[in-house]
Amino acid sequence: MSKKVLIVGAGFAGVWGALAAARLLDEQGKTGADVEITLISPKPALDIRPRLYEPSPQDMSAPLLPLLEAIGVRFVEGSVAEIRSGAKEVDVLTTDGGRLTLPYDRLLLTSGSKLFRPPVPGLEEHAFSVDQVEDAVELDKHLASLAGLPASPARNTVVVVGGGFTGLELATELPQRLRAVLGAEAKVSVVLVDRAAEVGAGLGANPRPAIAEALGSLGVDFRGGAGVAAIDATGVVTAAGTRIDAGTVVWTGGMRASSLTAQVSSSLDPLGRVEVTPDLRVVGTDHVFAAGDVAHARSDDQGNYALMSCQHAIFMGRFGGHNAVADLLGLPTLEYRQVFYATCLDLGEWGAVYTEGWDRQVKLTGAEGKERKRMINTAWIYPPAPIRAEALAAGNPQITFG
Repeated sequence: MSKKVLIVGAGFAGVWGALAAARLLDEQGKTGADVEITLISPKPALDIRPRLYEPSPQDMSAPLLPLLEAIGVRFVEGSVAEIRSGAKEVDVLTTDGGRLTLPYDRLLLTSGSKLFRPPVPGLEEHAFSVDQVEDAVELDKHLASLAGLPASPARNTVVVVGGGFTGLELATELPQRLRAVLGAEAKVSVVLVDRAAEVGAGLGANPRPAIAEALGSLGVDFRGGAGVAAIDATGVVTAAGTRIDAGTVVWTGGMRASSLTAQVSSSLDPLGRVEVTPDLRVVGTDHVFAAGDVAHARSDDQGNYALMSCQHAIFMGRFGGHNAVADLLGLPTLEYRQVFYATCLDLGEWGAVYTEGWDRQVKLTGAEGKERKRMINTAWIYPPAPIRAEALAAGNPQITFG
C-alpha cells in the first residue's frame, strides 16, 4: 500500500505545499503508488484573499482541479472536523453531507486564518468584512444597493475599522467604488478608524509619508488613537465616545489562526499559531508539519518571523510540502528560510507604495508602485498553469523570489 501525505487546506500554503510535495516525488522517481498526496479543502479553488478589497470579489478565485490532476495530487472536497495525531487520522465532513476518516503518514497543516471578531457590541449584526469571498460579495452587493436608498450623508459614508494592510487598501479603494455606485459628483465619505495614533503604524515609518499623502489626496478621513466601542445599524461609537453616522461599517481588525492548530499542539502563540522547528515540524510531534498562517516560524537569522501573508504562505508551503515528503522517504529536510521580504500596499487611485526589507525601504510609489501591485495581484500570487513541468518547478523550495 502507498504511504499517505495529507495537506489540510487549499490556501496559498496548501497549494504550494502540494506543488512541492509532488515535485520531490517526481524528482525521486516515485509515483502515487508509492506515496499518495491528498489535498483537503471545502472547494476546489484557491481564493485570492489579498484581492477581496477590490470590486467583483466573486471572480477572485483560481480553479485547482486541472492543476492537481496535472501533478498527480488527489483532492477531497470537505472540511476537516478532527485531527487525531495519535492515531494518524483525520475526520472530514464532506460537502455532500458525508463523513470520511482518512489515515496519513505525514500531515501538513495549512488551514489558514480567519478574521478576528472581538465581542464588540453590534459587530456580528451590523459590520461587513472582506475576510472570505462570501463576505466580500455581501459587501459588494450592499454597496451596489446604496443607490436605491434616499440620499443622505450617512448613506454616503463608510467606516473602515482597522488601519492595517487590509484596512488601508479597502479604505483607499472605496471612494472610487462609492462614486461608481452613487455617481461621479456624489459627495462620499470614507472614515478609517484605528487604535494606533499614527497612520500605517504597523507598516513602519518609511512608507508612512506616501500613505498619508494618498489618504489626503483621496479624501479618506483617518481617525487614530481610539478603536470602535460599539456598532449599530446607523454607525459606530469610538472608544473616545465619538459617534460617526454611517450606512456601512467594515471590520478589518486582525487575524487569528485556524482553530485546528489546537488539535495538533498545545504550544500556540497569541495569534493561535503552532510553534514549529526550523524545518516546519510542529513542536512535540514527529509527523505533523505546518505552514502559512497557522505556523509561527522564524524566517531568517535576524530574528524575523513570518507574517500572516500570502507572500510568506507561498514560501512556507514549498518548504512544508517538500519536508513532509522528504521525511517520509528518509531524506534530509530543509530549514525554512525566506530572506527576501517585500510589501506592496495598494492605495486606490493614488497608486501604491512598494517596499523591500523588514525596515520597509520605499522603492516605488504612485503609478510605478501601482504597476508592481498589478503584477502581484494578477499574476505572481496565482497558481501556475496546469502544465506538469511548469507546475512542479513552481514548487521548488529553493526559489528565493516570487
